[in-house]
Amino acid sequence: QVQLIESGGGLVHPGGSLNLSCVASGTLIYIWDMGWFRQAPGKQRALVARIVRKTDDANYSDSVRGRFTMTRDVAKNTVYLQRNNLALEDTAIYYCHANFLRPDHWGQGSQVPVSS
Repeated sequence: QVQLIESGGGLVHPGGSLNLSCVASGTLIYIWDMGWFRQAPGKQRALVARIVRKTDDANYSDSVRGRFTMTRDVAKNTVYLQRNNLALEDTAIYYCHANFLRPDHWGQGSQVPVSS
């Protein structure tokens, strides 16, 4: 059974940094397109970063490019999302996602409130 377990969420102040982790079990992350999505209050879930399977190429949404960095550690079967210079509008629930085979898989979500 494939599971994606996230950790690292929590309250952060504007301008601060926080790193999210997503550990996969029951599969190897290398075979999946791994992504981080977020869902802000009252908004739809949206992709913020993605690493295409079998590559180290990361793509970012315009809203986070230059502030967020997604990386993958194949040995640890883990993806990370380092978020710097956080702003109030980054407040959301962040989800890890594995896409390619069917079904796709989601993490449980990590709350990241940004508040002064």
